[in-house]
Amino acid sequence: MPIKVMLPAAFTRHTDGLKQFDSAAADLPGLLAQIDQSFPALGTQIKGEDGKLRRFINIYVNDEDIRFLGGEAYAFQDGDEIMLIPSIAGGKL
Repeated sequence: MPIKVMLPAAFTRHTDGLKQFDSAAADLPGLLAQIDQSFPALGTQIKGEDGKLRRFINIYVNDEDIRFLGGEAYAFQDGDEIMLIPSIAGGKL
């Protein structure tokens, strides 16, 4: 069973309206490579010129921050639900 990748509405303009997709990626680097291939416009939004995930993009695996699961070294498990969430900052009090 593949993993499910869920995207916020802000990213769907880069995926032809897809809010989620399935992936067979084994880990975060594999998922990012798949995104580059399948959705190049999304890849440029979530990764910097160095090819690394931008600081303001948070990755959650089954509602747990991937940083607490081992980061890029975490191996996805069948049925994992992955969420790519951009940080939101700014505003006025």
